[in-house]
Amino acid sequence: MQVSVLGPLTAAGATASAAPSATKPKQVLALLALRANTVVSTARLIDELWGARPPQSAVVTVQTYVLRLRRLLTPLSDVPIRSVLTTATGGYSLCLDDSQLDYGRFRQRSALGVDALACGDFARAALLLHGALALWRGPALSDVRVGRLLEAHVTTMEQERLSVLEQRIDADLRLGRHLGVLGELAGLTRELPLHENLHAQYMVALYQAGRRYQALEVFRQLRQALADELGLSPTGWVERVHRAILTSDEVGLPILEVSRR
Repeated sequence: MQVSVLGPLTAAGATASAAPSATKPKQVLALLALRANTVVSTARLIDELWGARPPQSAVVTVQTYVLRLRRLLTPLSDVPIRSVLTTATGGYSLCLDDSQLDYGRFRQRSALGVDALACGDFARAALLLHGALALWRGPALSDVRVGRLLEAHVTTMEQERLSVLEQRIDADLRLGRHLGVLGELAGLTRELPLHENLHAQYMVALYQAGRRYQALEVFRQLRQALADELGLSPTGWVERVHRAILTSDEVGLPILEVSRR
């Protein structure tokens, strides 16, 4: 049995797939999947489903939802479903290996890719990080109504995705693939106009492509956006990239230095 949460929620097997169509059972499955191998208390499930105003029948209703999920998942499991979706004191647990949850596979591949990047194996890093991001089929839990608990999970997942995306772009830049990431970075910086690291990467890619004036214009727009929205100025790496481009100092652009060896 495989469970996918990086996009529409699905529970899939070798020859079949199933996911509850009703909103609340789908929420229960999502929360159990994202907290796989830990007991999720009935109280937390009720909080996720109804917030501060649960019905008097909430406990019984949660039991009914779990029963529905077991019926849906039974054809997809090679072992008795009660050993997969278990009942524990005060709650329930969905027992899955990391390989059975696409989010688990994403995190495994990402960790290997980040390690390869840190070790200077940029080709392996790019391969692993591209593979990790390819597991995403849309926004996390895109077809699930999220309550307070799932909302926190979605925020964390999307932040992890963005971090991995930045590191994948880093690996691509270090391999000299600046032309291949220009369009992607143009879109990302429009979507995230205050994100300094993405702007720095965009500036590096433009500079590598021989578009020095446009790289400086990207910095000007970032500086204006930060001043208007937050009353701040660019700092850190993006500021160093700006100074290096102004002076054509490639020593100040470590990505350029590596990719042109």
